[in-house]
Amino acid sequence: MSTSETTVRDRLLDALREREQEIADRWVRLQLEQSTLGVDLGEYELREEADLLIAALGAGLASDVPVRQLVASQHELRRTVIELSLRRARAGATPTATSLAVLSLKEALLEAVQHTTADSRELFDAAVLVNRLLDAAGALSFETYVEGREEIIQRQSNQLMELSTPVVRLWHHVLAVPLIGTLDTARTQVVMENLLQAIQDNEARVAIIDITGVPAVDTAVAQHLMHTVNAVRLMGADCVISGIRPPIAQTIAQLGIDLSTILTHSTLADALTAAVRLTDQPSVPTPHAPAGP
Repeated sequence: MSTSETTVRDRLLDALREREQEIADRWVRLQLEQSTLGVDLGEYELREEADLLIAALGAGLASDVPVRQLVASQHELRRTVIELSLRRARAGATPTATSLAVLSLKEALLEAVQHTTADSRELFDAAVLVNRLLDAAGALSFETYVEGREEIIQRQSNQLMELSTPVVRLWHHVLAVPLIGTLDTARTQVVMENLLQAIQDNEARVAIIDITGVPAVDTAVAQHLMHTVNAVRLMGADCVISGIRPPIAQTIAQLGIDLSTILTHSTLADALTAAVRLTDQPSVPTPHAPAGP
C-alpha cells in the first residue's frame, strides 16, 4: 500500500469515526429524497442498514487490505453488502435501485471528508478512493441481487409447481393427481416424486392421473405420462389415466401413440369406479336424486 493511499485512507477513516452519525443520517436522507430505493423501506430500516455498512467500511479501511481488493476480500464488508442486497431483493427492489442506493453513500462520505480537510489535493484523492471503493460495492450489490433474485424466483417456481400438482386421496388405497396446464419434463419429475412418495405413505394400490386440465397431448406429453405410469407400476401399484376427451383421443390416434397397456377413462368418476374395482373394495356409491315431497 502506497504512502499516499495510506494517508487518504486515514483521512477517510477519521471522517467515518468523527462523523459516523452524520454520514448515516445524510445517506438515509439522500435515499429518501432521491427515491433510489425502489421499495418501501422505512427510515428505521434504512438507518439500521446505514449503521451496519458504515461500520463495515470503517473496519475495512482500518485493515491492511488494498482498496481495490477491499470489497472482495474483507469479510465483514463483503457480507454486509451482500446481506443489504439480498434483503432488498426479497423486498422487491430492482437491481439498479439497489446498486444506486449503495452508490449514493459517496455523496455523504465526501461531504464528511470536506469538513475534515481544506486541501483540494487531499479531497480529490479521497474522492478517487471513495469512488473506487463504492463502485466495487455497487457492482457486488448488483451481482448479488441478480443471483439472489434468481434463487428466490426458482424457489417460488418450485413451490408453485408443487402446489399445482397435488396428490389427493380419493378412496382407501386410491390416489389421484389432477394435472392442469402443460406437462413438461420438470413438472413430470415433481409429479412423479410426489406421487411415488404418496403411494408409499398411503400404501396405495391404484393411482389415477387425471389430465382433464391438460390442454393438449403430444408425443412429449405422452412420453411423460408413460414414464410416470412405469414408475407407479414399479412401486407395485396400478395406474389409470382419466380425462381422455374426444379431441385428445383423436390426437393420440393420429400420432400413433400406444396407450393400450394403460387403463384409460373419459372422466375422473369412471376412473375412480375402475380403481375401486381394482382394489377389490365395495363399489363407489352412486348418488341418488333427492326424494320427492
